[in-house]
Amino acid sequence: MSYREILYDVSERIAVITLNRPDKLNAWTAQMGAEVRSAIEAASGDGEVRVIVLTGAGKGFCAGADMSLLAGVIDSGGVPEGSAQAIAHQGAFSYFTSLSKPVIGAINGHAVGLGLVLALYCDVRFASAEAKLSTAFARRGLIAEYGSAWMLPRLIGLPGALDLLLSGRTVGAEEALRLGLVNRVFPADSFMADVRAYARELATLASPRSMGAIKQLVYGALSQTIEEATRSAGRAMIESLTSEDFKEGVACFRERRAPEFTGR
Repeated sequence: MSYREILYDVSERIAVITLNRPDKLNAWTAQMGAEVRSAIEAASGDGEVRVIVLTGAGKGFCAGADMSLLAGVIDSGGVPEGSAQAIAHQGAFSYFTSLSKPVIGAINGHAVGLGLVLALYCDVRFASAEAKLSTAFARRGLIAEYGSAWMLPRLIGLPGALDLLLSGRTVGAEEALRLGLVNRVFPADSFMADVRAYARELATLASPRSMGAIKQLVYGALSQTIEEATRSAGRAMIESLTSEDFKEGVACFRERRAPEFTGR
């Protein structure tokens, strides 16, 4: 499939989705949202893909929603017909958590507003040393958009989430790391190489079946009691013990060789 506002590449069992409006710091549009979802679905259904990386072209990861859409609300004196749905759904990223494959957010530059929310829904987040992150919502007269009021406290705790949401201030990569907003910070000049090295480890050393089951357990546990989560883990454990990947995991350890997981 051809894309206008993203790039899509698959190699080494890694699918890289690149937001590709560098002249606009990859500001988000409805078109981009549709293309990202299409690419995510393509990667999810591709048996050769085991890890998905989401990043941005140029100096930005995503500078938030394209202001032309929001400006249209002001210019028209309300939400233009058809735009309400576009605004409501362009940041609907919760489907990331239902994917069986890990999604890595490679924050190469500015991640602001909706762009930061996009990163929050990735399973793992890495930041370039030059990255800048901000919720920005309060400084635009907006609210904690697209589930960020749910995601952010769970990632960095209530005090940190309220600080970032109420102030709309910008934090650098190192502060983002201290807050727990990102997992690691890599040098700007080797950023994508470092991200790919991590992705390659997942793609070659981790069982695809295990990664999918782990995601399901982790996100499911967010709405479960500890008793429910333990029962879910017990059922998943029994199923894993009969899988081909479990047998391969034990065999490669005993034989001291690289695993050859099939995902079954």
